[in-house]
Amino acid sequence: MNMDRNTVIGFVLLALLLFVYLFISTKNSRELQAKQQQKTDSVAQVQRVRDSIRLANDTTAKVTTAVDSNQLATRGVEELTVVENEVVKISFTNKGGQPKQVELKSYKSLINGKPVVLNNTAFDKFSYPINTGNNNAAQIADLYFATPKVVKNADNSQTVVYQLAVPGQGAVTHQFTLRPNDYLIDWAVQMAGADKMLTSGKFNLIWQQQPSQQETDVKYERTQTTVGYYEDNEFDYIQTKSAKAFEKPVQWVSVSQQFFNTTLIASKSNFSGGDIKFIKNLEDTTSKIAEVTTTLQTQVPLGPNANVPMQLYFGPNDYSILRKHKNEIPEMDKIVNLGRDMYAFVRPINKYIVMPVFDFFKSWGVGLGIAIALLTLFIRLLTSPLVYTSYLSGAKMKALRPEIDKLKEKYNNDQQQVGVEQMKLFREAGVNPLGGCIPALLQIPIFFALYSFFNSNIDLRGVDFLWADNLAAYDVILRWGFHFPGLGNHLSLFTITAVLTSFLISVYNMNMTPDQNNPALKYMPYIFPFILLFVFNGLPAALTWYYTVSNVITLILQFVIQNYIIDHDKILAKIEENRKKPKGKSKWQERLEAMQEAQAQAQKAKSQQKK
Repeated sequence: MNMDRNTVIGFVLLALLLFVYLFISTKNSRELQAKQQQKTDSVAQVQRVRDSIRLANDTTAKVTTAVDSNQLATRGVEELTVVENEVVKISFTNKGGQPKQVELKSYKSLINGKPVVLNNTAFDKFSYPINTGNNNAAQIADLYFATPKVVKNADNSQTVVYQLAVPGQGAVTHQFTLRPNDYLIDWAVQMAGADKMLTSGKFNLIWQQQPSQQETDVKYERTQTTVGYYEDNEFDYIQTKSAKAFEKPVQWVSVSQQFFNTTLIASKSNFSGGDIKFIKNLEDTTSKIAEVTTTLQTQVPLGPNANVPMQLYFGPNDYSILRKHKNEIPEMDKIVNLGRDMYAFVRPINKYIVMPVFDFFKSWGVGLGIAIALLTLFIRLLTSPLVYTSYLSGAKMKALRPEIDKLKEKYNNDQQQVGVEQMKLFREAGVNPLGGCIPALLQIPIFFALYSFFNSNIDLRGVDFLWADNLAAYDVILRWGFHFPGLGNHLSLFTITAVLTSFLISVYNMNMTPDQNNPALKYMPYIFPFILLFVFNGLPAALTWYYTVSNVITLILQFVIQNYIIDHDKILAKIEENRKKPKGKSKWQERLEAMQEAQAQAQKAKSQQKK
């Protein structure tokens, strides 16, 4: 083993893990896609029929709102009531007594430049059934509440109160409270006559969400869209599955796009069960991301009066904002993907190292592109002891190159025998053949931590740097009108700089290590940068910019350490000194040499049989 082989092992493992990550994040079988598309079409058709019927009913009623005390308000004119604070502007509707759309004041859609609007399609709604008498039932979302009361409280919060009379049964009240400078809304469903309107005290909530495109690349945004939930005191999510049944208590469910989410929270007692139906839209020609239908059940105390306290969150996937509610809404910050599943081990790296350091540099008032460069420099300094060990191992390997070449010549390039003799040579010289491999492997977690961090950091959204107009998405230097496998329909300049600097590192490393007889090992360092072109081309510019800066730092460090820090004459002297010392073999070395000897003998016997 030599430095080149160690570097190849590190690169191959890095590429393999990255491919596995991307595969897990984006896989959808064709059969599942077909079922989802069929289901989507069916839902759309049913919705169109319902809309037509409701439009006809509204027209027949001549959009009147007059309802006497003996008639349930199933028809009426939709009226909007707008309430806002520093960060959100919410339009409430009397139809269903609920939010109709939520505008986020601090964020712009990258499609049209207008404020981001959530919960704004005909599909988006909250509903639950109530008994209306005479063995009839109605969905609350189809009923018209009375004109609401809006109250400004002493703490500057605002409360919106909707009331609905249910003749012969009781009344329903929806109370919403919006606090200053907060994305969280308190929602209480109160019933007078709950024992009549709810069957056996069962409150069955139906929540529909249809997230729409907010980012420039709708296809990538779909891959990042998930449904997260907190079940039995543990966070989990679905990304490629089409359904999830809750068998244990659920505190909250969140429909999350790449940078924004809508979340429903049970305030006091958890929902007892329910399920999720998650249908991702598969057509890139529409702005529709997915359709999510969530049903949640809870049991209210039997009696005439009932109160179901809940909360709604309409806002950004901002770690610091979500973390602010950690006491009342546990682990809501995990909606931000800082490392999940097989990559969950990188989440602590992001939480305790990457995020604080990045926020520190950002607080200097520098641009985010410069903050990324400073973060990269910090990480490279932090890992510099490992890098130095790797380069020192490479220098020792280079010093032994002439002797390794002699071994190849002596044994006529018999790889088995050369391997055995190389191990003996390394042991005599006091060289660890794994010295260059282990540091490379230890840096892999850092790369995946930064992959998650840059992919989910909302601060990068819409921020330009150099030629990139959005660090949270890929930059484009060239675009064509067709889809090229692996590349898509564009070429990223930051990807090119990352690939070119990776290629220069490969060339440098090849010049520093012994020649390879194995063609796969010999050419892999040149092939790997080419593979990166296809892997990086669709990733955020922040990540490819980081990789470029990191590669430049690597080249500089390699040159400085090899030419000005490492004394090659001293290395040779140290190797000679080590050779004179008596050597003991570790059990690992004994087993390895025994295995290599056995392989060499087997190869020799095989050759003799052929003769």
